Amino acid sequence: MTGRLVHTGQVVLDLVMRVAAVPEAGGDVLASNTVLLPGGGFNVMAAAARSGARVLYAGAHGDGRFGDQTRAALRDEGIAVARPPTEGRDTGVCVVLVDDSGERTFVTGTGAEAGLPPESLATVEVGTEDVVYLSGYSLLHGSNRTALLGWLPGLSVSSVLFDPGPLVGDVPSDVLDRVLSGVDVLSCNAREAEVLTGVADPGSAARALTDRVARDAAVIVRDGPDGCVLAHDGEVRRVPGFPVTPVDTNGAGDTHCGVLAAGLLDGIDLATAATRANAAAALSVLRHGPATAPSATEIDEFLADRAHRLLRGVPIGSVTGEPGTRRE
Repeated sequence: MTGRLVHTGQVVLDLVMRVAAVPEAGGDVLASNTVLLPGGGFNVMAAAARSGARVLYAGAHGDGRFGDQTRAALRDEGIAVARPPTEGRDTGVCVVLVDDSGERTFVTGTGAEAGLPPESLATVEVGTEDVVYLSGYSLLHGSNRTALLGWLPGLSVSSVLFDPGPLVGDVPSDVLDRVLSGVDVLSCNAREAEVLTGVADPGSAARALTDRVARDAAVIVRDGPDGCVLAHDGEVRRVPGFPVTPVDTNGAGDTHCGVLAAGLLDGIDLATAATRANAAAALSVLRHGPATAPSATEIDEFLADRAHRLLRGVPIGSVTGEPGTRRE
């Protein structure tokens, strides 16, 4: 890969707590396990790096102990950092409750990552072979939004990949329209696609979303164990997934986006990149923690084993566990 993934979103620390079930309002529950780990945009970047991509983090980060932990984690993954820490403000924290079904619930307290100075992206050098990743979370914060909207129109890159995120319904409609019209790949999960279109069926939602992006842009709707739907060049097709029994769905969609970005950088076609992303997401939910993306070798071995078992007529659910459900 000659280009890089340039990530403009946010890295936070995930305070991950394992609970039997999320308590009702006013309730209380004891966590069986608690860890503090890098999450948010870190999951995407780590997934891409583990698939062989060079990665640059162009977002903001704090100067406190949470910021220190963030930078150490980025360094350990070989991810470069474009800007110095924001003085006087620490990196934010997301409380993640993971229940016994593997489902996750978020409560985010923002920090320095939400305060990207408007002029800061102008100093980030990008090349024509780079892939720029844009998060919908960035469009919720005034300074981040201003920085991105001023920077994106002048880019000359291989692709702009946009993941709108679960709070896409809170993004101002005019801002969302401006961003969607300029992206090359839109990747969202089925719930987000329904928020954007009002259409519950992932295939129909993907088709509807093609009317909101540029003519030659691609739309991917992630659909858990059923893989994803790819809409591109007037065609809507399903890219099959890999059903497994999840232990932790936190970061599955991020893994999908990161591996997809690595595929774009590697020059493979969208369907193949989406297949690899589906496999990576399936592997990631079999591990506890937010940044659980597999390596490129693990993905290769997983896909090769699946293909071999299909040829032999062995049920594919037996590769990584009992057949089950996965959400992204």
